[in-house]
Amino acid sequence: MQTTITFKKMDSSDALKSYVQKKLDKFDKMLDSPAEAHVVVSVQKIRHIVELTLTCDRLNIHAKEESESMYASIDILMDKVKAQIKKHKEKIKRHMSGNKQSLKSDTLEFNSDQTPQQPDTRVVDEISIETVNSKPMDVDDAVIELNSGNLSFFVFNNARTEQLNVLYKQNNGKLGLIQPRG
Repeated sequence: MQTTITFKKMDSSDALKSYVQKKLDKFDKMLDSPAEAHVVVSVQKIRHIVELTLTCDRLNIHAKEESESMYASIDILMDKVKAQIKKHKEKIKRHMSGNKQSLKSDTLEFNSDQTPQQPDTRVVDEISIETVNSKPMDVDDAVIELNSGNLSFFVFNNARTEQLNVLYKQNNGKLGLIQPRG
């Protein structure tokens, strides 16, 4: 790993240079391709600040840490960067594995015999999925439901067509209705 260490408002220290280099050598094993690191070490009154910019193939990490001890700042910063590298590697591994979770397995369930309940909300890979129970209703009733809360859309079973419909608020203040063809 190509490393550049810059000292601001303090004298250059071989001990700090070797400590930072030793910590960065651990990242070299974690990264697949050659990396470049730029470390800025500075002191402002009683704050010891360490900034790191790590560039590697498609990975760019910038982290900053400050504390009352220079070595503590370096340790905390390196822990942050290590976590970011692991997160990036897991993301790549998950993407390349082909074991992508299907949204079809997490479809929204509608049950027409039950009354509406509190939606069951869960998050799967940054996608929020809500399961709601709905009873058949007219579009007029759905408008009343939509306007009664702070919702931007309302999903319901249309009593007339017996199909799933979505009623939503448009940016101009009007309402829109999404219904399937056929």
